[in-house]
Amino acid sequence: MRARRLLITLVAGLAAVTASTTPSVQADTGGPPGAAAAGTLANAPESTYFSTAQISPGATVGAPAVGDNREHGDLWPSCWSDDDNLYAAYGDGVGFGNTWQDIGVTRISGMPGSLTGAQRAEGDRVGRIWGDPAQYYRKPTGMVCVDGDLYLAVQDLRRGTLDSAPSATVVKSTDKGQTWTSDQTRPMFSDAEFTTVMFLDYGKDNADSPDGYVYAYGLDHNWRDTFDPDPDPTDLYLARVPAGSVQDRSAWQFYAGDGGGAPTWTPDIDRRVPVLHDDRRVYQNVGTAGRVKDLSVLSQGGVVYNKPLNRYLYTSWTEYTFEFYEAPAPWGPWKRFTPKDFGGYPWTHTKHGGYATTIPSKYIGADGRSMWLQSNVCPCGGGYPAGDFWAYTYSLRPMSLTPSVPTDPANTPDGARNLAREPGTVPVERATHFGTAIYNDGVRNQNEDDWNDERKPASWWGYTWPREYRVNQVAYTTGRMFGDGGWFSGPPRIQVRRDGVWTDVEAQRITPAYPTSSAAGTNRTYVFDFATTSGDGVRVTGASGGTQTFTSIAELEAYYR
Repeated sequence: MRARRLLITLVAGLAAVTASTTPSVQADTGGPPGAAAAGTLANAPESTYFSTAQISPGATVGAPAVGDNREHGDLWPSCWSDDDNLYAAYGDGVGFGNTWQDIGVTRISGMPGSLTGAQRAEGDRVGRIWGDPAQYYRKPTGMVCVDGDLYLAVQDLRRGTLDSAPSATVVKSTDKGQTWTSDQTRPMFSDAEFTTVMFLDYGKDNADSPDGYVYAYGLDHNWRDTFDPDPDPTDLYLARVPAGSVQDRSAWQFYAGDGGGAPTWTPDIDRRVPVLHDDRRVYQNVGTAGRVKDLSVLSQGGVVYNKPLNRYLYTSWTEYTFEFYEAPAPWGPWKRFTPKDFGGYPWTHTKHGGYATTIPSKYIGADGRSMWLQSNVCPCGGGYPAGDFWAYTYSLRPMSLTPSVPTDPANTPDGARNLAREPGTVPVERATHFGTAIYNDGVRNQNEDDWNDERKPASWWGYTWPREYRVNQVAYTTGRMFGDGGWFSGPPRIQVRRDGVWTDVEAQRITPAYPTSSAAGTNRTYVFDFATTSGDGVRVTGASGGTQTFTSIAELEAYYR
């Protein structure tokens, strides 16, 4: 975002949620306000729904912007309309026009690789600012297409510090984004409650909604408060509203907890309870003074219904990571899976994170396993070198997910079969410095490392598979040794993943002995033999070494011999 001072380097199967099974609205009984106290919901547990999750280290396609102005805009919440176009709103840029505005709406046509964009409206033509314009400006947070109409959630966000979002409202367009209407007398949400609104993407024109409702998730306060940790969102709330009443605040109903296996709803926003709680912090200790640190993991992103998989996906982010959650129903239970860590600065054209992560339903493949994730990062974040424009515009990268399916390991002893190169193998690691998971390409004289300017206790390098394999040997070849790291500071060990849990192997032997210092050497191979076991993942892990606490790698091989 233009005014920020931070530098961003930054879903077990389910029976379909159908109209016949979706519970009707439950009346507010007037009893105690459920779990309105945030702490009554535990942190989201680890998911075992996906066996592999793979995401590109950087954006690869985008909707080309007009001219050479780099300030194309950020956030880009979107919806898929009945005319088969995607409509998206941006903040803080020129969009597909030529004049900078704090907010604008666009039409995006085509599919990734052949996208085109067109300007529809911007600034005051979209909606008003509720606070003092000298202190606040507008930001788009969520968008939904219903019965051919467009609805856009817009919040007031404090200029410069981005630490306050006191108000939000929903504006409507009946002419595909050219003109917008809303109540101009008062916002729909105020007092920093539910003021970051993200509509659930239920496919083309909301067609996959099981009950005719429009669903929306909300965060209190703003999209992310980087500067003061107290208001950082740790709870995600859910509301629904009849499709014909999206702008009628009195028609909104908020999730009020589980009522004997069915969701209950209340019209009282103060009685809402979170559907997802996660108060974890990442990058608590960074090396460079003044760098953003100690980050919460819930933020403005998007929630999409993946119809082929019958799963809900919430894509969130921090300044350095993408954070992913999945659930069998809009109200959960939500579980987290396989985050992606893009490491510290500098970022490059090929390796960078970003913010406002969404998966447009239009870009989900027929099998539900392949999709495109949209995320963007301002030029100040180092996402791209000068002259490239996908960073601070509507930009996409491929993502693929493989649901876990019980399998029996069928591989037989074969000393030449490197399981690291089996079809469907996905490398996993703590972070990548250069963004290239090169350690299963057969080359032993190269380097990748997980330096990320974070003082981290552990590092790991490994693989996940879409099926189980037997394994009893791993060969780890180091990368470079640096003066401030590159080695494991404690004896590295091998772990195998079974039923979603990483477990130490038994009877491990290392040849030669690993010295837990820079004496481990550059491009030196250490062979780990252990009792035969099986799983759908394997990794080498241990304490991160050196003053900069990172490890290096050239190659990681896995065998059943």
